[in-house]
Amino acid sequence: MGMSKKVADRMASAIKALRPAIEQQKSRDVSEADTVTLVKDILSSAFGYDKYAELTSEHAIRGTYCDIAVQVDGKTLCLIEVKSAGTTLDDRHVKQAIDYAANKGVEWCALTNGGEWRLYYVIFAKPIDKHEVCRVDLCTINLRSESELERVFPFTREGFDRGAHVEMKDRLQATSRHLIASLIINNEDVLGVIRRELRKLVDLMVTEDEIINVLEHQVIKRDCRDGPEAEAANSKVLRRRTPKTAKAATEARSPTERVTDNPSVPPS
Repeated sequence: MGMSKKVADRMASAIKALRPAIEQQKSRDVSEADTVTLVKDILSSAFGYDKYAELTSEHAIRGTYCDIAVQVDGKTLCLIEVKSAGTTLDDRHVKQAIDYAANKGVEWCALTNGGEWRLYYVIFAKPIDKHEVCRVDLCTINLRSESELERVFPFTREGFDRGAHVEMKDRLQATSRHLIASLIINNEDVLGVIRRELRKLVDLMVTEDEIINVLEHQVIKRDCRDGPEAEAANSKVLRRRTPKTAKAATEARSPTERVTDNPSVPPS
């Protein structure tokens, strides 16, 4: 991800120095305001942001306030929702962070209690959705491990500059269950391989429609094929179809379905 040794050393040194404060706040169950102060120290000393020029507290969003906004060169890179150090982060807190980002039109937001950090990519669909891109616990990661420090890198100033957060998101999406499911069902090459291998096993030519029916109803889970992420995956896969394949796919659809592509042709 382009993390330099200088950045890795800074993160390791600062996180090691801040761990006692994080643990102390957790055991004392301090207020959220106290945790915000600690989080700003982490953002500054470990993550490399200018505490006074790039971190804005109590950032106003439509009549309410997000705890911290990261603003670089006049642009809001990320909104950070902070919960008290003794709070266990849950889905309610995630929704709050996502709602803040969606209302502000910001694609990235983080949720933290000082020790645990989560980074989310906001999907502006209906309804609003999100990807969890990264999750780390500063109190338990191995500070001598480069691979574990790389999990922290997307949260840093240098990580945002170099697109480490985007690279991690793209890597997750490239191996998402929605994309792989769509590739299996909508890729004629994959279906062709399955047909050939089945013929070797049972000496019978099975049609692609029969294979797709089994995949959709008995093999691939429904949540891999439904929802905004599945629709985005389908669009990505179908855009790469050859003209010949796309034409065949269109002709295979019912007349009622095809009429949406050509309103001038009435359904039969």
